[in-house]
Amino acid sequence: MGCDMLRRMALHVLSHPLVEDTFAGLRDRHTPCDEFRRLAHRVTLLLVAEATRDLPTTEAAVETPLETTTVRRLATRVVAVPVLRAGLGMLDAFLALVPEAQVGYFGLERNEETAVARRYYEKVPPNLQDAVVFLLDPMLATGGSAVLAVDGLRGLGAQRVRFLSVIAAPEGVAALSAAAPDAEIYTAALDRQLNDRKYILPGLGDFGDRLFGT
Repeated sequence: MGCDMLRRMALHVLSHPLVEDTFAGLRDRHTPCDEFRRLAHRVTLLLVAEATRDLPTTEAAVETPLETTTVRRLATRVVAVPVLRAGLGMLDAFLALVPEAQVGYFGLERNEETAVARRYYEKVPPNLQDAVVFLLDPMLATGGSAVLAVDGLRGLGAQRVRFLSVIAAPEGVAALSAAAPDAEIYTAALDRQLNDRKYILPGLGDFGDRLFGT
């Protein structure tokens, strides 16, 4: 995928020294799962901060210890939807920054031989059309699961969807952008390509297995 095509897509790739430092540990095959979880939480915090940068706010007044002042508060409903099971590794960090967010769940399972995903579970808050929905899935590889999840959210009424991944491949970005061109993609790393087994290169292995020690 060329650079010009990437620029035309709603793709946001984090550029930050803390992200680079965190990925040094995430990519290392010798990083134990407890450390991997800590690093995943850290990079997700940075990702969520960037993905929520332009959420609308409204004015309000508060009393400081010295005087009344004008502040700004979040003025939109936020829903976080982690994709089971690996997306659970991003949820705590999301809620640490947006504690008022509602939470839904999507269960997606990828066939290891065909790399085709199927949806086996969904539970989300009602009236998604009123919310900004953040879909949490740490790996955007082929894009099949992402397309299925975004399509499922649209079918449930979601109109504003932001897809958050820790790591992505160009193939997955292209597939999701083609299927849902108005869905915004936020990732902490855009890697080189997929291998013949549909794993991201250079990648960091299977995120869920490394997160849960399986």
